[in-house]
Amino acid sequence: MLGFDDSYRSVAWATTPANKIRAIGSQEGSVLVVPVGSVEQHGYHLPVGTDTMLATAVSMASADAIEEDLPVLVTPSIWCGYSPHHRSLGGTLTAAFDHLLTHIRSIVEAGLANGFDAVVLVNGHGGNRALVGAVVSEVGHAYPDSQVLGFTYFDLATEVIEEIRDSDLGGMAHGGEFETSLMLHLDTALVDRDAMDAEPFDEPYDLGDEDLLEPGPLGVYRPFEEYSESGAIGAPKRASAKKGNVIFEFITDEIADLFREIHARNR
Repeated sequence: MLGFDDSYRSVAWATTPANKIRAIGSQEGSVLVVPVGSVEQHGYHLPVGTDTMLATAVSMASADAIEEDLPVLVTPSIWCGYSPHHRSLGGTLTAAFDHLLTHIRSIVEAGLANGFDAVVLVNGHGGNRALVGAVVSEVGHAYPDSQVLGFTYFDLATEVIEEIRDSDLGGMAHGGEFETSLMLHLDTALVDRDAMDAEPFDEPYDLGDEDLLEPGPLGVYRPFEEYSESGAIGAPKRASAKKGNVIFEFITDEIADLFREIHARNR
């Protein structure tokens, strides 16, 4: 899941020799995928690496689905995200925004130096949205002949979520039905079904976030203990591996289609 899974070895940068990386990058319309996650608390029932694991898993599966059709590789994950709002609950590793911006920019620039025509940041943490946007703008401006793009993978799931969710609005929040379902699909052993302590998502501002997939227009800083004692908010008990499989397949199909479009536009 972190780049060394045998089933995805053919698209993993980390298991590819340097000369082959350069050869893939030199092909017309080559696409480099960079998963961006975080290490932060996800309540008592999910591992702290959830965001990184999920961003990596969807990146690998999507690239694997199209690697016979176009030149694509997936770098090792950028595991440290911007998560100061989670620190007070423990288990969180975060860094300063400007340090992360410099680090991610350096990774993207190194990818371009290997000849890739496009670099795509696949983000798995809501707190990284501004960070990813800043990298896209800065590197895109500095390298006008290349394409730098970024998105948050769970933003692509809105359509399928409305069809399968059992929770009310807010149930798909941090460590809720959405992330727990995906983790149950990917690795049931990493989910503690007996520790799904979570509280309903209650953001006081009407213009604030309403759910993981319903971000509000108003940005609010709030340490997570103000939302939940455990650090999880939403409805993890409504999660299932079956839902996780449906979500995963839908998202990876959407991302694979995006990779195809990026390839076509950069040939």
